[in-house]
Amino acid sequence: MAAILTGCGPTVPSTSCPMFPADSHWHRSVAALPTKASSAQLVATVGSTSALKADFGSGTWDGGPIGIPYVVVPAGQAKVRVTFDYDDESDPGPYPIPADPPVEGGPNADGDRHVLVVDAGSCTLYELYDAHPQAGGSWHAGSGAVWNLRSNALRPAGWTSADAAGLPILPGLVRYDEVAAGKVDHAIRMTVPVSRTAYTWPATHQAGSTSSSSAPAMGERFRLKATVDESTFPPSVRPIIRALKTYGGIVADNGSAWYLSGVPDPRWDNDDLQALRRIKGADFVAVDASSLKVSPTSGQAR
Repeated sequence: MAAILTGCGPTVPSTSCPMFPADSHWHRSVAALPTKASSAQLVATVGSTSALKADFGSGTWDGGPIGIPYVVVPAGQAKVRVTFDYDDESDPGPYPIPADPPVEGGPNADGDRHVLVVDAGSCTLYELYDAHPQAGGSWHAGSGAVWNLRSNALRPAGWTSADAAGLPILPGLVRYDEVAAGKVDHAIRMTVPVSRTAYTWPATHQAGSTSSSSAPAMGERFRLKATVDESTFPPSVRPIIRALKTYGGIVADNGSAWYLSGVPDPRWDNDDLQALRRIKGADFVAVDASSLKVSPTSGQAR
């Protein structure tokens, strides 16, 4: 039976699967990395006065859960056929999608409709963008990617995934269980309204609308300034603030300014999450993460 999960830590709950290797860029501190010379321009393009927003929470919005859900399936889960719009950059199926998987925004959503599935037996992550069930049990999606959770391998250069940056989605989501445990040990998926027609490691794909160097590239890393006083925020959001200071936010898609992605969970306190809006774009700097790169084909970080 599939288990719809609302949170996880360094390993995927109810499995022995890592949330990617410990030496992955997702888990590497950027606290001591240098600020980019173009940081002020990059922040201004995203929005210096725009507020940080938790794009996840409890309850529903427009009829669907708030955030990006995922599901863990056991070894032996039956796989189904999946067809793609961008089949030249998608990993072919079949995918182990259960009969009624959680879909971002709900089953009737018309947004990104991400579907994320972890196979607990093989420690494989399957992710779909714009996923729609078809007659006979098959699925159709805009794009799809398959990830070995024990590997740092990146997508081929120029390839998308289920995300605009060509990155996996699951490891960048804020999850209730890790926040409740007091530690978010990874970079957080972030959206920006305008991106450059370029990508930077560890991203492999761009979806930009401008060539201006003042706009962030996919894969850009923004770090929250250490001067932000987390003690003035509700205890329930302080681990998120600490993670943004330590691991930063990584630009993974185009969307609203400074929107953080997370997993929907009925235990989130939406009022507490709203307190994050006191943090503005000017509280961030863009950092140069190039020194972490070991190989352009690997997400392993020094």
